Amino acid sequence: MTHLTVHEWGRVSVGDGGFTRHQADSLLAAARRHELGGADGTDILCDHHRFLRARQMVGVIAGRDCSLEILPKVDPEATGGEAVGVRARLVYMLDVALGLDLSTGETAALAHRADSLLEIFITLFADRLLAEVRRGLPHLYRTHDDDLRTLRGQLDMVRQFTVHAVRPDRLACRFDVLDSDVPLMQVVKACVLLLARHARSVATQRKLAELRFLLAEVSDVAPWALPWSQVRIDRSSRRWSKLLDLARLLLGGRWQQTHAEARGPEGITLLFPMNELFERFVAVQLRRALAGTGLDVVAQGGFAYCMGMWKDGEAVIGDSHPTRPDILIKRSRHVVGVIDTKWKHAAKGVAHSDLYQMMAYSRLYACSRLILLYPALPGEIALSVDTRGIPPGRDRLDIATVPIEQCSAEIQGSLRQLVFDGERHSGTINRPAFNQA
Repeated sequence: MTHLTVHEWGRVSVGDGGFTRHQADSLLAAARRHELGGADGTDILCDHHRFLRARQMVGVIAGRDCSLEILPKVDPEATGGEAVGVRARLVYMLDVALGLDLSTGETAALAHRADSLLEIFITLFADRLLAEVRRGLPHLYRTHDDDLRTLRGQLDMVRQFTVHAVRPDRLACRFDVLDSDVPLMQVVKACVLLLARHARSVATQRKLAELRFLLAEVSDVAPWALPWSQVRIDRSSRRWSKLLDLARLLLGGRWQQTHAEARGPEGITLLFPMNELFERFVAVQLRRALAGTGLDVVAQGGFAYCMGMWKDGEAVIGDSHPTRPDILIKRSRHVVGVIDTKWKHAAKGVAHSDLYQMMAYSRLYACSRLILLYPALPGEIALSVDTRGIPPGRDRLDIATVPIEQCSAEIQGSLRQLVFDGERHSGTINRPAFNQA
């Protein structure tokens, strides 16, 4: 089993020191099968014969007898950072975006203990599930029918006087019993069985083996036949909700428009587009930062139309080519700010297409406060803002970088400062009273 690590836009050799040609073809086939791969898989991997080049996807892609871990990198021309540190930052972003509720110490410990992103998720799932199983499995009352010598529950009169009409020693009983073989636990056990085939750590394999023993009474269900629609999270099973999210991620559920697919014996393919992950990360942090201020954060909303029928003397009403800004900041129903996130190096300058896009948003949403938000390079610890204007009006465009290496409290403070800094110039956002904690 060959496992290699590469950064976004990086290359991995095919031949000496890298994958064999057969393994490379297996990875390319997995990329073509994946929904994020595009028409021919080139949105994930490109084949250059002597090497494979990764694109702007992060995660793990698996082929037969091989797997490739792709880690994020803001600047394609920069040298790759230490894998452990980069992996820790990625887990931190996924923690915020997916709501895994990891502590900072737990994130760092997992990144140092595991040698791949997939191993981090497997270890996280095994640790949390084992702790919950030891506290007790969720149970539901199920109705059972059985023929017994003594009455239990209620007597099934129809069956008693038909099937057992000449068997007075048999009673047709119908009774309720507490059963742990419920849809939630069937999903959890399917995830345990899948991960047990791909865990590389001996300690994690031991935990998964213990879990298989503890879940022996739960039915084995194939991943494609799992009863997802029957899973219910109520007050008694609320503590299992995060584990269910992890299981859905690992078994083939969705995160926004990101897909995680199980590839059977070839391994687990788990990929995230960095553009979408960064956007989701910023949206969650901004929503927390503006809580209680009267401002709402809407991700992938808006849907204002770019074009409509033109009639002389009448205002155009849009009905085609809808827009979906990454993040809208709204007070009530009024848009007071538009944020577009870009997972790339801000120092390379603003692309013409990005600028045209922001100008269109300003017009369509009648908003003069625009923000292009980039990730800071590793090592940058302060919010950086370059303010420009869009002629001939008074529209303000902030080109800002946010350091994702900071803790959530610092990032939220920086984003809050960025949003309210515009009130002195545009007057569109009024700062309400709120706690700075």
